[in-house]
Amino acid sequence: MPHPSYDVIHPDRNLSCVVFASPHSGRNYSASFLNSTVLDDHTIRSSEDAFVDVLFNAAPHYGAPLLMAGAPRAYIDLNRAREELDPALIEGVRRQGHNPRVASGLGVIPRVVANGRAIYRGKITLEEAEMRIDTCWRPYHAMLQGLLDAAHRRHGQAVLVDCHSMPHEAVEGVARQGMKRPDVVLGDRFGAAASGDVVDRIEAAFTSAGFNVTRNTPFAGAYITQAYGRPLRGQHAVQIELDRSLYMNEALVQPNDNFEDVQKALQAVVAEIALIGQGRVPLAAE
Repeated sequence: MPHPSYDVIHPDRNLSCVVFASPHSGRNYSASFLNSTVLDDHTIRSSEDAFVDVLFNAAPHYGAPLLMAGAPRAYIDLNRAREELDPALIEGVRRQGHNPRVASGLGVIPRVVANGRAIYRGKITLEEAEMRIDTCWRPYHAMLQGLLDAAHRRHGQAVLVDCHSMPHEAVEGVARQGMKRPDVVLGDRFGAAASGDVVDRIEAAFTSAGFNVTRNTPFAGAYITQAYGRPLRGQHAVQIELDRSLYMNEALVQPNDNFEDVQKALQAVVAEIALIGQGRVPLAAE
């Protein structure tokens, strides 16, 4: 049975040091949460990385686990530190320094969805925020670190591929600079979260499948990439941002006519990425 905050699909054989994860594709919107928001059932999904878990679901076929969020991003953001509490939303929280994500309403308990639309009429209690962290955030991250630790024990290194999607308009700034509009943005925090050879292999996999790829602009990686990217310890983390317009109608939050073609192309990408590190001698037997 899946955990309420996540589901994980394990491969029949753990052949790869890679762990694929999708922290923003959760869509388990409880009735109590929907009753607490001022948004309708459609608008509440506007910041969700819809269908990303489906697009990357080939990972277990190539020997890599796939960790998928269950809790939706509007309920709790698993790509934020648990300390990123928003005093404008949560009662009893004091402002501590300036955090641009929290200030914009995108803390661990989001205050807004896409385009700054407020989720609630007023504040929520600190007890409610802590409950969400204890029941969703902590279990997800415990499982994520556990999967990475297991991969490292077997293969001598671990690579986290953190899968996200981005609005089509998010890369307009890149296009205005005269560059070709990217389909995929890889974030490695400018080399701090993963070694160059790992990122090169991931970029080559996307490029070979026909995707136009850039690095770190406009997305260099958020909390997960920062927290889990430890290349000197053999633990690498790379964030993937995929243009939503390639595979879905963003306004309707529905797959478009290209969905199956994009999913097929990503299957080839996943197969190639899963090969990273397979030439190494594992540290322990299965």
